[in-house]
Amino acid sequence: MALKIVKLAISPKQTISTSPTVARYFHEVPETIIEVTTYKINASSFLDDQGETAQSLPALNLNNSYFNVYINGVLQMDENFSYTAGEDGIGSLLISLPEDSEIPKGTPIIMETVNFHPEIVSE
Repeated sequence: MALKIVKLAISPKQTISTSPTVARYFHEVPETIIEVTTYKINASSFLDDQGETAQSLPALNLNNSYFNVYINGVLQMDENFSYTAGEDGIGSLLISLPEDSEIPKGTPIIMETVNFHPEIVSE
């Protein structure tokens, strides 16, 4: 996804430039999830923006990144998720399901990661 580079002036001769890297990952729940407290989606269970099986999940830059999770198109609260970057078997999304809840078969789960890359540019 192409995003605009933002420049902030910190002095007449310097600016801070940020260029975000956005990636989206798509998963369809294979079976209805009931009576499970945590649902784990490994990297290889996601498709990337090109429709290919994801081989890994990106690391998030400390203090310059975030991730969002959408279940059936609805943005979810942060406290219900845990994200681990890395390759298949390491990289995963853990979803904590509230008591008495379920996710029906075929429900789309979308994870979006955004990393910012700030740098000081001297003119």
